[in-house]
Amino acid sequence: MDGSAASYRGQVMKHERALRIGQSLAMEADVAVAELSQQLAGEPPALVVFFCSASYDLELLAGEINRRFAGIPVIGCTAAGTIGPQGYGESGLSGIAFAAAEFSVECGCFEHLQVFDVDAGRDRALELMLRLRERLGAKSGCGYFALSLIDGLSMREEQVAMALQDGLGGIHVIGASAGDDLRFQRTRVFHDGRFHDDAAVYAVLATRLPFRPLRTQHFVADGERLVVTDVDSERRVVREINGLPAADEYARLIGVKPAQLTAVKFAARPVVVKIDGQDYVRSIRSANRDGSLTFYCALDEGVVLRVARGDDLVGKLARALDEAQAEVGAVSGVLLCDCVLRSLEIASTGQQAAVGAMLRARSAVGLSTYGEQCDGVHINQTLTGLVFGERESDDE
Repeated sequence: MDGSAASYRGQVMKHERALRIGQSLAMEADVAVAELSQQLAGEPPALVVFFCSASYDLELLAGEINRRFAGIPVIGCTAAGTIGPQGYGESGLSGIAFAAAEFSVECGCFEHLQVFDVDAGRDRALELMLRLRERLGAKSGCGYFALSLIDGLSMREEQVAMALQDGLGGIHVIGASAGDDLRFQRTRVFHDGRFHDDAAVYAVLATRLPFRPLRTQHFVADGERLVVTDVDSERRVVREINGLPAADEYARLIGVKPAQLTAVKFAARPVVVKIDGQDYVRSIRSANRDGSLTFYCALDEGVVLRVARGDDLVGKLARALDEAQAEVGAVSGVLLCDCVLRSLEIASTGQQAAVGAMLRARSAVGLSTYGEQCDGVHINQTLTGLVFGERESDDE
């Protein structure tokens, strides 16, 4: 949280019917939900989405959510940090309400992700999309987008992202892997009034508001190639790189000893893989006692990686936001899925105030994630999201 956050506690952020955002850093679940509900009060919402610290009493939090948002569709997940009017919070509760006057929604849930079937998931996503289109009619003039929240320890993000994108077609699908405050013990998603393990929730929304997807990462590849030579793809564990123990080889390439590998080091020096000419970040979650590395994304044997270095995080974020704003006009709100490793880097380099001010000026809300999804691809150390404009005229 940046230094000016104290003045924002409990502040109501209202955006003329379309979007309302809020954030509470209260330690008690009931107090946090009460503060959030006050900030989101106003026009009846079509959907409420929230992000919460896993340290809350989640049973109590679910009960308070159900009580204060009775009769309203609500989805959410645990997080590795929250984003809102108070900037970056290491814990807390943040959320966004999509006004029923401007948005229509259908929600779904995939349970038992360990036996998730991509074809069945695609069919269910398609059915949900068709249901929403039928309800609105062919002449609604709406644009469609989707949001997904996935159990961040399920290791099934690639399959879920693929199924949703295939089922929903050409619309933008933005998603987040739920977190648990960097404990890596239990991440959960919320749907139908309760928290779920090993599940993914998703919502398809339609609106006449202008909106644009947002994706930015600030890493550029440098140094020699790393070839994955021994991997357990199912568990995302790389045992060997260039024929050597993975942790040892990675540590050598970034100039530290294996014992010095920490989350901060991983945040500063991830690896990238080139797909269709673009660099996609593949972040390291942990160095293991057996010399292997666990990643946030699946990798296959033979994949060629390069160690990357950061280049102007704040500047690239500002440019991405400005470009989206130029397309949508006046911004009514921004929904963000931001990798927790980015927030660690922002904190370690003293950029919280600059980034917090940039996001607050655009009424941004979201979470720190264990992974991000954008249009069918599961990625790491990237900020993804949606930027919403305002209706040009109430007479449209």
